[in-house]
Amino acid sequence: MTFRLLQSTGAWVATTGCVGVAAYAAIAYGVFPLGALVHPQMKLAFQAHSIAIYTHIFASALALGLAPLQLAVGWRRRHPSWHRRAGRVYLAAGVLPGGLSGLYVAQFAFGGALSTWGFSLLAVAWLCTAALAYQAIRRGGVPAHRRWMLLNVALTFAAVTLRIYLGLFFANRVPFELFYPWVSWLCWVPNLLLMTAYLARRPVVP
Repeated sequence: MTFRLLQSTGAWVATTGCVGVAAYAAIAYGVFPLGALVHPQMKLAFQAHSIAIYTHIFASALALGLAPLQLAVGWRRRHPSWHRRAGRVYLAAGVLPGGLSGLYVAQFAFGGALSTWGFSLLAVAWLCTAALAYQAIRRGGVPAHRRWMLLNVALTFAAVTLRIYLGLFFANRVPFELFYPWVSWLCWVPNLLLMTAYLARRPVVP
């Protein structure tokens, strides 16, 4: 009972985080000039690679917005055809362009090699888990598909955890140039490890 309560609470918190960050990205970057909402030291890189940055922002926001819906068991069971359609949009219009553009802009990430490697591996892992999930469902492997999708969504959630870490470090007055390279790893590695541990202990819901 306690686990189910924690699971339900966690799902609501995760959903709120995904939808909130997706809405923030879509509205903020659609209204304000590119680079206006980031650290001054990142502004020039944003403006120099604006097409890739905008692609990454809006494609990732789409993936974030669709992720909770795709994981909702009740909705998936009641509307399997819509689940499949939304899944195609999530993968083709969200993860694919978001991951490829993310891999590109990671090469110019603030913080040097540590940031570049952190964000590059996140993009590769995001794309690979999506490809494996798609491959599994095409072969009829529903349990494998759902396991890969859960891992993929854990990586999608990096957009949320990144902002949580930014807020915590800023609140504690840690210099941006000191903490940002580590955030490129912290935003996704713990997510992936926690989801891997969860899948090792709990069966995937059919």
